[in-house]
Amino acid sequence: MPLTLKAAGLLDVDAGEIIRPGIVHVDGDRIVGVGAGKSDPNGGSPPPDSEVIDLGDSILLPGLMDMEVNLLMGGRGETPGLSQVQDDPATRVLRAVGNARRTLRAGFTTVRNLGLFVKTGGYLLDVALGKAIAAGWIEGPRVIPAGHAITPTGGHLDPTMFAAFMPGVLELTVEEGIANGVDEIRKAVRYQIKHGAELIKVCCSGGVMSLTGEAGAQHYSDEELRVIVDEAHRRGLRVAAHTHGAEAVKHAVECGIDCIEHGFLMDDEAIQMLVDNDRFLVSTRRLAEYMDVSKAPKELQAKAAEMFPKARTSIKAAYEAGVKIAVGTDAPAIPHGRNADELVTLVDWGMPAAAVLRAATVVAADLINRPDTLGRLAEGYLADIIAVPGDPLADIAVTRDVNFVMKDGKVFKNDVTH
Repeated sequence: MPLTLKAAGLLDVDAGEIIRPGIVHVDGDRIVGVGAGKSDPNGGSPPPDSEVIDLGDSILLPGLMDMEVNLLMGGRGETPGLSQVQDDPATRVLRAVGNARRTLRAGFTTVRNLGLFVKTGGYLLDVALGKAIAAGWIEGPRVIPAGHAITPTGGHLDPTMFAAFMPGVLELTVEEGIANGVDEIRKAVRYQIKHGAELIKVCCSGGVMSLTGEAGAQHYSDEELRVIVDEAHRRGLRVAAHTHGAEAVKHAVECGIDCIEHGFLMDDEAIQMLVDNDRFLVSTRRLAEYMDVSKAPKELQAKAAEMFPKARTSIKAAYEAGVKIAVGTDAPAIPHGRNADELVTLVDWGMPAAAVLRAATVVAADLINRPDTLGRLAEGYLADIIAVPGDPLADIAVTRDVNFVMKDGKVFKNDVTH
């Protein structure tokens, strides 16, 4: 049955303004009309036989997108630091069910799941999770899976780097992403693609949670990075790179990496290279405020003390330079379901609310190669629509209180009261 959503207003993400009133017509999984007047073939009236959902004083937005999550980690019942050795693959998938539901009900209808780094026997658990959600077996956002993150032995996301495990404990295979040299790297990338990965995640530098080496130090050689890009691009996939250091960002861009994750330590030259080469940056700034490293080893606390303050200045510089910024949280670095906290942090740190909302919609849709179907409230787009109790351009914090969620034309949440 066709649906008509009626609200106080809707967000035009391209214009950066609220259109009043907010009227969206949905048929099946698509938007078939928006607004009243000449642009609406029904003149603002519901199509024949349409069910009307009155959302009162709410404002309609396109479904938000988070470009860096790991739904297989975090959530209720996890013991941080021990789940690597306690959770079998089935437990991880079951944990992800709750995380996926929380994420969807928070208004995030599409996510990139960026890189398993656990023992799975080679199974791509995020691919399976995405299939289950798409089939309607469980509730969750649309999942763009990366499979296993590709990283060198001892590199960031090699799980043996997260605790003082004995040799042989948690050692991963090439298929599970630990790859050294061009031949192993080609095999690792091809394995992810074969089993359903829709992008490739690589660790290009260290990070806060890497126990050895500088956080910004480049991990793979340029030759190895080019092999990853070559294999992915020939199959039509983009490459996302966990990268913090300025020099590592520059090398990643030179080697053809499409998207930089984090980039906390970028300098002006690295930022300009992103602009000149039309590359993306995924924000993940909330974790610099939220993460409690007080109980972490001293070397990790020192890295956080260096990196987190620079995260604020580098994101503002990147925005002002014109970098294509897409919203990402690195959840569970912040809790699943609290994804909108990233939007609040970006505004607090100097980005206009309209730009942040574009980063969570149209820029993210461009990043996943779906600019014509996701990220806008427009005719022909998928009916991913949420509602918030106020104007997000005036107060971005209302995105923390999503009261209506529709994905693919199906209502998953309606807490609007009149």
